[in-house]
Amino acid sequence: MSIADKITLSRVFLAPLFFLLYRYPLLEALPTVILLWLLFAVIELSDLVDGKIARSSSTVSDFGKLFDPFADVLARVSYFICFAFDGIMPLWIFLIILYREFSILFLRMMLSGRGIAMGARPGGKLKAGLYMVSGLFALLYSSLQRLSLAAPLQNPLKVLVVVVFVAAGVLSVLSFVDYLIQYKKLTSAAKGHNS
Repeated sequence: MSIADKITLSRVFLAPLFFLLYRYPLLEALPTVILLWLLFAVIELSDLVDGKIARSSSTVSDFGKLFDPFADVLARVSYFICFAFDGIMPLWIFLIILYREFSILFLRMMLSGRGIAMGARPGGKLKAGLYMVSGLFALLYSSLQRLSLAAPLQNPLKVLVVVVFVAAGVLSVLSFVDYLIQYKKLTSAAKGHNS
């Protein structure tokens, strides 16, 4: 594995840690919140860093193109489960996102069976950014609740969180359509090449 792949791998291990700490905190509220924010920051920063390292060191690989989105989905679904369980994220949005992510993974598996690796699309990257922003706002709301802080701000913040989650859900559907179009182009090109 390249250095970039190892950074990607860190998300696979940190995601369940976030889930366990969020759902089953063994510490008091303040240390729990601090650790949750540290885990969230490391997970999201690793997603920004691994691709840049792979490109700068010329170690972009078909494995990395598949492993990176897999680790992203694992991490973000882990915190979305936490937020949905707490009623911060609407369950129907969570379901849309879950269906979208599994559908994309299925398309990538179909392509990899033909020896084609489908990398991230611009819409997918924008969607990932909105997932991160929605997770950030949801974690902020959850943190304020855990620490019993800023009670007057909690209701407006909850509305903002739901709006951002809805936007993430809409963008996830739109980016899925883009990936579906790309999938059809790649399979058509492969058929033309083989004929």
